[in-house]
Amino acid sequence: MKILFVGDIVGKPGRKAFAAIAGGMKSAEEVDFIVANAENSAGGRGPSPKIAKQLFDAGADVLTLGDHAWDEKQLLPLIEEDRRIVRPANFARGCPGRGWTTISNEHGNLTVVNLIGRVFMQPLYSCPFEEASSILGEREGKSNVILVDFHAEATSEKIAMGRHIDGRATAVVGTHTHVQTADETILPGGTAYITDVGMTGPKDSVIGREVQPVLQKFRTGMPHRFNVASDDVMLEGVLIEADAGGKAVAIERIRRPLEE
Repeated sequence: MKILFVGDIVGKPGRKAFAAIAGGMKSAEEVDFIVANAENSAGGRGPSPKIAKQLFDAGADVLTLGDHAWDEKQLLPLIEEDRRIVRPANFARGCPGRGWTTISNEHGNLTVVNLIGRVFMQPLYSCPFEEASSILGEREGKSNVILVDFHAEATSEKIAMGRHIDGRATAVVGTHTHVQTADETILPGGTAYITDVGMTGPKDSVIGREVQPVLQKFRTGMPHRFNVASDDVMLEGVLIEADAGGKAVAIERIRRPLEE
């Protein structure tokens, strides 16, 4: 099974790159499943129902979220209804939606788990390590191929999660920082790992936003509107190949420019 995981889609430029590049890979049968982090897909905020539909129509099989999951209030009913959208499983109790899902097609079954880190993040999230163990224990014997999107800030927390899950999931991929790391590997237990898959959006930016307003905020502390940038648009992610037993046999970083 070949799974394309696409890093944080940022705004309209990111959506355009996703449709053209990821959608093209699926049409060409280069991949069997596409999972994408969509928490910045609506102008840097969580997706609206319209945008979620656009991403599904473009080839996404599952959309994961993160700390911006609740930015778009219109998405709340859809999160409850559509099992293809998952938000971090360790959000506070009572939050709408689900933290994992299993989808199927002619290539098999894929379980996608979404978790969020606690280091440098909001303190209200429960322990992602305990949540991971609980979900993976529940899924043992029910789904061979399991992909975990760990939406976290600290590299140490992400690396620790990879080691914590090693041998119990097919892949652990990091999201949130929007900067692709060069540490893709297969851990000793057979789990594919990368600290951050990167960002799908404008690279001539500060993690997807126009440069000057961000610079002014850092230099003065004054509030500024951070609009999504537009130039040097690129898709970043990873291509993961798994065997029938759910072990990863390959992980490859993907970094492809949008050809205008």
